[in-house]
Amino acid sequence: MDRKRKWVLSSGALLVIFLGRMTTALEVPLDLPQPPTITHQSPKDFIIDPRENILIYCEAKGKPHPSFSWTRNGTHFDVEKDSKVLMKPSSGTLVIDISGEKAEAYEGIYQCTARNEHGTAVSNNIFIRQSRSPLWSKERKEAIMVQVGVSLVLQCRPPAGLPPPIIFWMDNNFQRLPQNTRVSQALNGDLYFSNVLLDDTRNDYICYARFPHTQTIQQKQPITVKVLDMDAINETVAALYNYTNNLFVDSPSGERRPSFMAPLGRSSTQMALRGGVLELECIAEGLPTPEVSWYKESGDLPSSRMSFHNFQKTLKIADVMEADAGDYRCTAKNSLGSAHHTIKVNVKAAPFWISAPRNLILAPKETGILTCRVSGDPKPQIAWSVNGVPIEDSPKDTSRKVEDDTVILSDVQTGSSAVYQCNASNEFGYLLANAFVNVLAEAPRVLTPPNNVYQVITNNPAFLDCASFGSPIPTITWFKDSQTSILNRDPYVIHNNGTLEINVAQSLNSGKYTCIASNNLGTRENHVYLEVKEPTRILAQPEYMVVQRNRKAVFECKVKHDPTLIPTMNWLKDNGELPDDERFLVDTDSLTINEVTEEDEGTYTCVMNTTLDQDSASAMLTVVEEPDPPTDLELTDQRERSVQLTWIPGDEHNSPTQKFLVQYEDLLHQAGVWHNLTEEEGTKTTAHLDLSPYAYYSFRVLAVNHVGYSQPSQPSRQYRTNPAAPDVNPTDVHGVGTEHNNLVISWKELTGLQSNGPGLQYKVNWRQKDVEEDWLSETVANASKYVVSGTPTFVPYEVKVQAVNDYGNGPAPEAVVGYSGEDVPMSAPESVQVLVQNGTLAEVHWEPVLTSMVRGRLQGYKVSYWRERSLHQAEAQQEEQQVLLFSGNRTDGRLPGLKPYSLYTLNIRVVNGKGEGPPSPNHNFETPEGVPGPPSFLRIKNTDMDSLTLEWGPPQDNNGRLTGYTLKYQPVNSSNELGPVEEMMFPANETTVVLADLKYSTRYKFYFNAKTIKGSGPTITEEAVTIMDEVRPIGPAFTNVNSSVVGEEGAVISWEYFGPDKNVYVEYIVENSKEDWTKECVNGSSGSQTYLIKGLKPGTSYRVRLVVKDHSEATIHSTEELVITLPEAMKSDQVDLATQGWFIGLMCAIALLILVLLIICFIKRNKGGKYPVKEKEDAHQDPEIQPMKDDDGTFGEYSDTEDHKPLKGSRTPSNGTVKRDDSDDSLVDYGEGGDGQFNEDGSFIGQYSGKKEKDTHEGNESSEAPSPVNAMNSFV
Repeated sequence: MDRKRKWVLSSGALLVIFLGRMTTALEVPLDLPQPPTITHQSPKDFIIDPRENILIYCEAKGKPHPSFSWTRNGTHFDVEKDSKVLMKPSSGTLVIDISGEKAEAYEGIYQCTARNEHGTAVSNNIFIRQSRSPLWSKERKEAIMVQVGVSLVLQCRPPAGLPPPIIFWMDNNFQRLPQNTRVSQALNGDLYFSNVLLDDTRNDYICYARFPHTQTIQQKQPITVKVLDMDAINETVAALYNYTNNLFVDSPSGERRPSFMAPLGRSSTQMALRGGVLELECIAEGLPTPEVSWYKESGDLPSSRMSFHNFQKTLKIADVMEADAGDYRCTAKNSLGSAHHTIKVNVKAAPFWISAPRNLILAPKETGILTCRVSGDPKPQIAWSVNGVPIEDSPKDTSRKVEDDTVILSDVQTGSSAVYQCNASNEFGYLLANAFVNVLAEAPRVLTPPNNVYQVITNNPAFLDCASFGSPIPTITWFKDSQTSILNRDPYVIHNNGTLEINVAQSLNSGKYTCIASNNLGTRENHVYLEVKEPTRILAQPEYMVVQRNRKAVFECKVKHDPTLIPTMNWLKDNGELPDDERFLVDTDSLTINEVTEEDEGTYTCVMNTTLDQDSASAMLTVVEEPDPPTDLELTDQRERSVQLTWIPGDEHNSPTQKFLVQYEDLLHQAGVWHNLTEEEGTKTTAHLDLSPYAYYSFRVLAVNHVGYSQPSQPSRQYRTNPAAPDVNPTDVHGVGTEHNNLVISWKELTGLQSNGPGLQYKVNWRQKDVEEDWLSETVANASKYVVSGTPTFVPYEVKVQAVNDYGNGPAPEAVVGYSGEDVPMSAPESVQVLVQNGTLAEVHWEPVLTSMVRGRLQGYKVSYWRERSLHQAEAQQEEQQVLLFSGNRTDGRLPGLKPYSLYTLNIRVVNGKGEGPPSPNHNFETPEGVPGPPSFLRIKNTDMDSLTLEWGPPQDNNGRLTGYTLKYQPVNSSNELGPVEEMMFPANETTVVLADLKYSTRYKFYFNAKTIKGSGPTITEEAVTIMDEVRPIGPAFTNVNSSVVGEEGAVISWEYFGPDKNVYVEYIVENSKEDWTKECVNGSSGSQTYLIKGLKPGTSYRVRLVVKDHSEATIHSTEELVITLPEAMKSDQVDLATQGWFIGLMCAIALLILVLLIICFIKRNKGGKYPVKEKEDAHQDPEIQPMKDDDGTFGEYSDTEDHKPLKGSRTPSNGTVKRDDSDDSLVDYGEGGDGQFNEDGSFIGQYSGKKEKDTHEGNESSEAPSPVNAMNSFV
């Protein structure tokens, strides 16, 4: 934008400002003639402080500037004659010096007049009164004696002040007397007691009056109140008191229903002024103290404007309206009854404006109307004045017509400007307004500054200002951008003051706006600009967080805002600033609180502000931690085997307690070790604990919440239980023999807490099962097993173990069956048979061993088998033995994984817990033939253009008698599609075959297997390619593929190639490009190769690959892609010599010298001689201009037939440098030097890193000094 703009914010916050502009009266620029206008004046009722000078304001404006005069009490006030009165320069404000004077001398009603040649304006009547704070009249206060329970009123009766004083009650120590529903201060300042108490006795009830203007406080004499309890004194004394003390209050003293102390009676009346404050008061007495409530009989109380004060004894209604008139009922109520009082409220009104007169700017011959519309109760009287003179006393004007509250001006003339006053009054006050009529003829002018820029948030209203002035009043039209249409339809609204409103601004509303003000005297235009911004929005709001103490809390607040507005992120805690603590870390979109504490709890708010709007979001932080340990553990309901434990829960720290864990310590048996006893719900605080005898208990409680366990509580007091006989017997009782002639009885010992008393022992009982014999027993102590010797082998026994202590035996134990010890089996399985299923699976069957011969718990049968030899081999080749265990009392089993056409041997043993029995006799069986294994190898030899030789070896596992071999093969094309299958059969004694009539340069896949009478065995595969002159192993066609950058526009690719195809290409493409690959044909010979790619773009990345194609251009082989990035082009920092003055001078000197030499040469030639330079040129021609050799157009280093020779046209001297020879296309020219050499594989050493050298010296711009002829040509 080529002009300066002023930036103006336009948003919803400015709506009030713009609406204010729409309703403001038309302002006349101060450089134009205009009547006076009062701009500042003192209030109508002006109470002054007698200690300060009197300052009465009267300021006005006008053109020319007005002069001022005053009246006092209706007569002219000559300011100049009073030395104490000063009028400020260019102002009507009076300063009255009252030092040495009494302020009363200047009390009165003042009015200011401001006049110029166009009219006269007057101020309000300003009533000046001195503030007064009179002293309290002297009075003697005798003690007030009252009986307990009666009501009492202490009167204040402050002196009349101006303004009225503020009343309050205090004691001698300047402490406010306490007030409540029983004792309270009324609106008039009196102190009311609904009923008195003995505590009300005191001698310092003091009423104070504070006068706000003079800031003085007056004190009344203290009042003494004595409260007597008549029931506690002698009746004679009481009678004496009643007879002699006339101050004794005579009112009911006992319990009674309420009655009203103020106002008196059942009803009263009160008047309020509209716009003022209505205060209704009801104070009641009674015993018990009554409560007061309010309601309006003819409607609802105005909840938004009302409030209760003085313990609901006062109803206050602010900004009184006519609708507040009616009957208000207060009710006093206690337990014995209620009382009612109705206050009838009448609302009156001092005059108030409906429509105040406004200034008129009229052009000659125009018509205007002044309206003065007021209301009030009673109805106000309206009086018009012109230039301060009642209109009926002013000169007659035919163009003026007065109709009650309206003045109509018709066909006004130049020079008829004036100021009109409207005075509306009733008994409650008056209103005075000045409105001038200014007759002007003025061309339009736009008052709004030009090029303002208004900014507004999307979807908010926008207001574009176009304040103007002119007479006649200009017409305002608006245009947007280059449009010619007037903006006077949705969404645009043009207000009377010229402001353009856009109700809901959108981004398309942004742009340049032009407002034009026009009347019959001319036009003016102004340009403003509107920018509609995106709103600020919080996208990711902070979330409610529950964080453990000393952990970290992170609140996120991610915001989206208009990018042209500068945002400011503020974080608040509980609507206040964040604590000044380094633990609070504010980031761009988050707030982090490290090591949170309980003080960090609260509501956190992120507020994003811009210059136009804001958005905010809040979340709460709750800090939790383990609960505090329970306290105050108590033991109650103590019994022999139980006790009740109670406790007080500790602080939960914002995480409810889920449960309580009760633990115990047994100081008798296991001191220092705490055990879990029981758990209770988190809502309980008691636990019934079942206890064991003979223990010294201590208890403690832990609380558990979501965070974890609390610290343990302090232990309870010790609780001891008495000994008793055992309640339980040992558990895990077993009877197992460890030898063939014993029985070991074992059990789990009781704990000390289970012993129930001292002298714990174990009574062990046993007897052989199913045998008629008595129980045998033995008692042992401090043991967990007992060994019974001399038992039969593996017979069942019944055993039981009972706990015994000094206080008796435990409960009768249950018998457990066990077995004595085992011994190894005595016999082997018999009748072993083998049923062969196929070449790899057989079934074995046997007769089970008798139970008596097993001599133990039967574990199963163990089958051992092994392969003796193959059936087509005469000699045995025994293999490793295999073992299978068949659990339980089995009589058969399967032997998997056998080899076909083999001889196997097996035997069987029975197994018990002690070991294995003797084996059965060896049993032999044979497996039938199966399919053979794969051939041991398949080799491809003598690969030629159309034939190759296959060799193979027989299978390692024939699995029978071989009957022959099967060969299948088929071609495979470049896309790995398989061709037709050829099949050949060979006898078992053949091991080689030559395949002829194969396709040239074709890949073949071969499938080969062996056969027996049972079928074909597994297939092995191989692949081979027919070639023209050489066979290479099957594998990658390219190896050692590398790349390097040469200069700014070239790259070298090096590789090793092994393949028959000669169609090798380098393909490259710009990285991320969608164009086709660029293809360049290269040397297709086998071995190490290199290729230079020229003409690449500096600073560009390329993808490069090598491909091999067949005769149909189909890709056979392809390398992985390489990415090559070329450097940026070198930027020259040289100075252009052609623009240097010294260089131009030097060239001129050389040119002059050459001219002289040419003249000399011309003279000598005419004489028939040759100059030496010519002879040297003839003898030594410049190699730079020698004709190129007629080579094949390729670089020497890429010759098809000389794979490993040095580069064509270059030599490698012993010093390692590469000198320039005949070829201009030597690779040295493409590098940056001549140090390049070849590795053995043909790749370059140094990657072209050196600088290119020439025979002649190279400068910055040229490698040779210019010859005379060239120098002359440069000047042509």
